This record gives sequence, structure tokens and C-alpha cells, in this order.
Amino acid sequence: MKISKNVLYIFLALIVVAALYRIVPGRPYGFAPQIAMALFGGALIKDRKMAFALPVLSMFLSDALFELLYYTGISPMWGFYEGQLTNYLLFALLTVIGFFIKKINVINIAAASFAAPTVYFLISNFMVWLSGTGGFQRPKTWDGLMMSFADGLPFYKNSVAGTLFFAGLFFGGYYLIRQYMLKPKLAQ
Repeated sequence: MKISKNVLYIFLALIVVAALYRIVPGRPYGFAPQIAMALFGGALIKDRKMAFALPVLSMFLSDALFELLYYTGISPMWGFYEGQLTNYLLFALLTVIGFFIKKINVINIAAASFAAPTVYFLISNFMVWLSGTGGFQRPKTWDGLMMSFADGLPFYKNSVAGTLFFAGLFFGGYYLIRQYMLKPKLAQ
């Protein structure tokens, strides 16, 4: 499928705006548009490369900006860290979840918007626990794994809320554009 210049510009703008939003100071950690972008891309973008690129490029751009801000002393948070590749692979997996949204409706979007951050939470916290990276070093026991999951709960809550919000914005905006802006106007 060939993507028109206008659609490409819209996707590039979405990537940049989402990346800039992610680096906003004081934003609740986890409340970001990238998981919703992965679902949106997987559900609606026919070009699979573009569907995967949408959230991953946005994450990469915001991580690069975080890194720049860290090295200039503006932000205490660095952008690139050990395990970064795993994070990008997880966002690709979340795009695959979007592939399973066959019928675009509120129930399916809400279900995917709950499922995707839950999958991300479970896998990412398991990987942090397994690798011993991240902010906390938890013992390699069942209790240590549960502590690792407990460490991520504040991020998880914000991630679900952010995904629901941004999925509503992306899918709702897409619906409105299709319904009201792309329909041919009737002669009056």
C-alpha cells in the first residue's frame, strides 16, 4: 500500500507530538500516548512497517530528547538505558495486539486499551526482575517478583489511564475525520 504525502505528514506529526508530550516535565510517569499509538497503528494502518514504526519511532525520539536533556543538565532522567531494546520490542508486541482489533468499536478499543498496558506491565516488570536492572534490585524469588510487580503499580495505573485516554483521542479522532471530513458533501 502506498502512503500519500499527507498521511505521511500526519504520521510524522503524530510521532513528534507524542514524543514531545512524553518529555513534558511533571507528566505522570506512564501516562503517555505510545501504547495507544501501537494499538491504533496495529488496528488501522495497513502498511505493517508503518504500524510498527509509529510507536517505536516516537519512543526513540523521546528517548533521544531525554538523553539530550540529561546531558545538558536540564533533566535528571536519561533516555537510553540497559534493556532499551527490550522496551522497543515490547512496543512492537503491543502493535501486534492492535492487529487483533478486527472491529473498531468502543468495547474492543477499551478491551485492547486495558490489555496492552497489562501485557507491557507484566512482561517489563518480569524482565526487570529477571535481569536485575532498574531502580530496585529484587531477590530472585517469588516474593522478589511480587515486589517487582508492586514497584511498577503506580506506572501501571497511569499507563492504563493514559492508554484509555489517548486511544479514545486517536480512534475517536479517526472516526470523526472519516465521518465528517472525508464524506462527500451533499449538494444543497
